[in-house]
Amino acid sequence: MPNTAAASASAVSRARIAALLESWDDRAFRAVADRNWPGADPVLPRLSRSANHGLLWIGAAAGMAVLGGSARSRRAALRGVASLAVASAAINTVGKRAVRRQRPLLDVVPVMRRLKRQPFTSSFPSGHAASAAAFATGVALESRGWGAAVAPLAAAVALSRVYTGVHYPSDVLAGAALGVGAAYAVRGMVPTRSQLPAPGRPHTQAPALPGGRGLTVVVNRASGSSDTAELVREALPFARVVVCAPEEVDTELEKAAADCRALGVLGGDGTINRAASVAVRHTLPLAVFPGGTLNHFAYDLGIESVHDTCRALTAGDAVRIDLGRFTPGPDGGAPGHFVNTFSLGVYPELVRVREQWAPRIGGWPAGVLAAARVLRGEHQIDAEFEGRRRSLWLLFAGNGIYQQMGPTPGHRQNLADGLLDLRIVHGGRAPGARLLAAALAGPLSRSPVHAAVRMRRVRIKNIAPGTRLAFDGEVAEAPGELTLDKAIDALTVYRPQALL
Repeated sequence: MPNTAAASASAVSRARIAALLESWDDRAFRAVADRNWPGADPVLPRLSRSANHGLLWIGAAAGMAVLGGSARSRRAALRGVASLAVASAAINTVGKRAVRRQRPLLDVVPVMRRLKRQPFTSSFPSGHAASAAAFATGVALESRGWGAAVAPLAAAVALSRVYTGVHYPSDVLAGAALGVGAAYAVRGMVPTRSQLPAPGRPHTQAPALPGGRGLTVVVNRASGSSDTAELVREALPFARVVVCAPEEVDTELEKAAADCRALGVLGGDGTINRAASVAVRHTLPLAVFPGGTLNHFAYDLGIESVHDTCRALTAGDAVRIDLGRFTPGPDGGAPGHFVNTFSLGVYPELVRVREQWAPRIGGWPAGVLAAARVLRGEHQIDAEFEGRRRSLWLLFAGNGIYQQMGPTPGHRQNLADGLLDLRIVHGGRAPGARLLAAALAGPLSRSPVHAAVRMRRVRIKNIAPGTRLAFDGEVAEAPGELTLDKAIDALTVYRPQALL
């Protein structure tokens, strides 16, 4: 009997709490319906409709990626969309089915506010509020500035669901909470840039050059860096900025190295590669300004804007990093260097075809055409790799270990680890499927089609004549024998100490 009485009392207590919450929900809903919202009638219903199927947020993400002009903006847009996708999946597969709740009665909602098409799914939780909160939170986790810009829009969408009478306030609050949780779940799977350990150790000192005094910056005009060059001139009024054509870059770098305290470079990874080789040869510190299409090296170093480099120059803060190296053999020769990646096999051919067609049809279409051609598998190579004869479709060597970010190599946490990130896709049939299997296999896994190892030195012999190699986006003909290794702590690069 006591247990029965206790259970009955508990049930009564829960019923009272539920009734109180229901009463509060209804009063809050009616308060919103009764209140006069100046200027809201023509805006909030349209805003609510525009958020259907996440279209508003997908458009916002596209605008951020295009207008933001930085890797942080693109990352924020991508993280926002990923958070939105996770929230939508959770709401539609679990949330709507877990609680069956009727939509509010529309008799207290003015006709002008009502949506033309009323939703028919469960009222709890609000999918629109979940999507808005997930997108805004995902964006804010990557970029506070963009997060502050998106947050009012997300709040307006959430409010619009109560304003138009399709949700109770508790539906919106629960949906928003689920959306925030989805954004943090995505961050748990794919860390934000601020969560990653600082790359580019160890820290070292370089000449402090306030205003850029003693610095010469060589700008590759072909990389689309002219606008960024003006930013460099404004931020570093005492620096000498030389804008030149691609064929003049090597000459201008040598001229600059002969008469400066630090060498600066503004361009893509290929241009940075050439500047790094000159800086090492002349024992000069290098100042990198991101100005290319992808800027992998600068971003892995932790430099995302001109102002990051300017702060480092003013304070004289720098790091020492490794430089990848490939040396012809067996008699030796002048080594080549790579700041990011080196490859043999299919990738050099992809770069060649893309560069051939890009001036005619544009970069993205040329990349698609190149991928379609190389996936036919016509560019397998036979070579002796560490004493064993192998058929290879792709050999990739990274200057430092790439961390897995989804199905592909993404970010390097340490540019001074002394290691090569070596990945091989073995030759055979169905190269497209093999490449996909290699991408999904993981950063350091072994499979019948893919191998990934960390090595300090690799020797490749008996490379067939005519085989091409690629390094940092540049393509050249491979010698018959190659040794891959690293020049340890060879390059000094400016980097703000605050990022360490």
